Amino acid sequence: MKKIAIVDYGLGNLRSVIRGFEKAGAHSVITADPGEIASCEGIVLPGVGAFREGMEQLGSLKDTVIEATKDVPLFGICLGMQMLMDVSEEHGVHQGLALIPGSVKKFPRVQGMKIPHMGWNSIFIEKPDNPLVTGCATEEYVYFVHSYYADTSADYTLTKTTYLCPFASSIFNNNIFGVQFHPEKSGAVGLKILKNFIDLV
Repeated sequence: MKKIAIVDYGLGNLRSVIRGFEKAGAHSVITADPGEIASCEGIVLPGVGAFREGMEQLGSLKDTVIEATKDVPLFGICLGMQMLMDVSEEHGVHQGLALIPGSVKKFPRVQGMKIPHMGWNSIFIEKPDNPLVTGCATEEYVYFVHSYYADTSADYTLTKTTYLCPFASSIFNNNIFGVQFHPEKSGAVGLKILKNFIDLV
């Protein structure tokens, strides 16, 4: 069985993520060891919290993750997805991993609408031939919790969602994938997406 590294940099509900991957049939390990991350066949970058803190906490593992993506698939979840992008405007301007072109922006204020975007919402598949969404319907409901969103071009947009404005709810660039929602909390469709990533490993 191929091994997936879930990167432990101090942010995110790692137990929930590893349970999701185990349920999907993966042998996964929570690790902050660069050698172990580099030796795995797939990498997951989870995360909950602020962008700047995430990048600071990732620290020297940044180079390990970037280098590993030359050979193995990477899957970012929530904050982990946002960190894949060039830059974020959360609490100032901060540089990301620059693995997928685009920026992270704050939702516009709309009277009567709450931020964060929290709860179930639909994703519309823009690239139905992408292996990450194999077997998924054109419109599926998944679980979100976020105050900032990914702004990228259609070339890198795998699914779209609308809340206050349209945004990329999942993104990709070759073997690098990211989802803004929490697949481990998104029922059968989330499990399907996790299985699809495992199949790519």
